[in-house]
Amino acid sequence: MILAPYTTLGLGGPARDFVEARTAEELVSLVAEADGTKTPLLILGGGSNLVVADEGFDGRVVRVASRGVGVERDGDQVLVTVEAGEEWDPLVARAVAEGWSGIECLSGIPGLVGSTPIQNVGAYGQAVAETIRSVRVYDRRTCQVLDLGARQCGFAYRDSVFKQDLGRHVVLAVTYALDLADRSGPVAYEELARRLEVPLGERVPLAAAREAVLGLRRGKGMVLDAGDPDTRSAGSFFMNPILPAGELEPRAPGHPRWELPGGLEKVPAAWLIEQAGFAKGYSRGPVRISTKHTLALTNPGGGSTADLLALAREVRDGVAEKFGVTLVNEPVMVGCAL
Repeated sequence: MILAPYTTLGLGGPARDFVEARTAEELVSLVAEADGTKTPLLILGGGSNLVVADEGFDGRVVRVASRGVGVERDGDQVLVTVEAGEEWDPLVARAVAEGWSGIECLSGIPGLVGSTPIQNVGAYGQAVAETIRSVRVYDRRTCQVLDLGARQCGFAYRDSVFKQDLGRHVVLAVTYALDLADRSGPVAYEELARRLEVPLGERVPLAAAREAVLGLRRGKGMVLDAGDPDTRSAGSFFMNPILPAGELEPRAPGHPRWELPGGLEKVPAAWLIEQAGFAKGYSRGPVRISTKHTLALTNPGGGSTADLLALAREVRDGVAEKFGVTLVNEPVMVGCAL
């Protein structure tokens, strides 16, 4: 089975063995079977955060296809337990329609629910770590099904214990604690506040927040659209670097930044890329930087993973040469590396 059609980049070679898990029990069984025979294993969700080698994957690929959403009232919140194979954006749409506040600014993100805690998916001032109550996992090391509380998940910026040790845990379901409210959380992202024409910290109707986020994402080619080649990407390819406050100032006086606790600051990777000379639409053979947003590397058609990695290395090395900052990839690499 060729893996390219199962990734949003449309890249990736064949898998030796490809199976689907339609329930959590099937997922555990298929993973345990592979582990028992020491077969290399790749858990495949929506393929929106993967870069798969042209050579493919010489092992078993288990595509997560479990379904189910459970809802339980808990005071002024609702606990929503979602199977790993559910699509993320329909869940956000339902939350907005039902008056469940807390994930509305994560609208339009492709992929499955099971991937959200791994990356600690975030956008426009929200991150799933803020609402996750627990994550049900299969621990491949102990062969146990466990419910891990939010603190045990080790969430950090685009990070978690799951990402730190990708081979250990298989996410089976996620429980989110969402506020029963018809308005969003405080708008915490300046670009979104401008779009909504409200001051930072304002709360807006959930539907207004969702539509504003979708509009911003479409403008950057970050909402999947078969008619838009800029959406053939893995989303933001590089993470925004977190640096000691003032470290970059000598090389980039007055650069944009977000202040963080502990004497740190987050610097927009898109700005670094542009200032290093890589404009929107910059191409290397059949692959290119998105024409809408410099953080996305795209495969409009006819490219290979090798082509994409060559472009990524060129961008990474150009930023490092100009600013002394090494950008780190956000997507998970399968059979390849920068």
